[in-house]
Amino acid sequence: MRFARFLARGSFDSAQFLVSRDGEAFLNYRLNPSDLTFLYDGCKHCFVLRVKHGISQPSIPLPGIFTIIASLQKDYYSDKRTELVSPQLPPGIVKYGEKRVCSRELSFPDCSSTCVISGRFDIVAELDDKTYAVMDFKTGYSNDEKSAMYARQLHAYAIALERPAPNALELSPVSKMGLLYFAPDQCGRPDASRQVLAGPMTWIEIARDDARFMDFLQGVIRLLDGPLPPPDRENCDWCKYRDRTAGFVTEQSGTTSQPKTAMLPTCPQCQAPMRRRTGKRGEFWGCSNFPNCRGTREI
Repeated sequence: MRFARFLARGSFDSAQFLVSRDGEAFLNYRLNPSDLTFLYDGCKHCFVLRVKHGISQPSIPLPGIFTIIASLQKDYYSDKRTELVSPQLPPGIVKYGEKRVCSRELSFPDCSSTCVISGRFDIVAELDDKTYAVMDFKTGYSNDEKSAMYARQLHAYAIALERPAPNALELSPVSKMGLLYFAPDQCGRPDASRQVLAGPMTWIEIARDDARFMDFLQGVIRLLDGPLPPPDRENCDWCKYRDRTAGFVTEQSGTTSQPKTAMLPTCPQCQAPMRRRTGKRGEFWGCSNFPNCRGTREI
């Protein structure tokens, strides 16, 4: 019971929480809707490192121009009728832009761990029938593969809006979801000092399928609860980079870096990387999959 009380007030790392449920420890993962797209599809090893262990890939910001385009679009369409956004949308008004959402705790059959969805959407319209439309801006050309991937992101926003945590934004029900693609194909000069890009705005509607999305989330939880997936050295550039540089450190006194072994120990029970921890008897190596795995090593 002492262990359970400690879990109730403690945190495991920046990406998840340990909670006590009837004296039993379990994990409550914090999922960002954006991580369910390129990161999840790109590398399961890096996905688990980020969500479960709080270890992110080095940040590479998107080119500033894409951020500017999205910001200008949000400002322009704010308080506008949805008919202006796309004639395919039901009538309504764009009322919410870049608001943060956070769902209540979501549980799944046969999974002891849970998750919350936390992120920030692009725009939401309040439709005339008092339902809501969640929309996301994209710059580029649409295709079925990308739209299917972004559908997870939109579903995550919809679930968080309809099942909010206490004091979080609630907009329910969400009856429409879709992507607004801007694909510049013309360049003009309205005057000597300005240049403009023009192109079609394409509305891609995403069909609501909560059952399929919740099945997907259950698979995500099972992935996070399991052992750390092996690095994807064939397809992930970050895994390739870590693999090639893991044994090198810079010698400050010399002019050339010398290879040295600098790897973390692995768990004797599940082979996951270990983390330095402090207990009542001092420091020790503990499994990063704790509490699902309780492997330890002496330092």
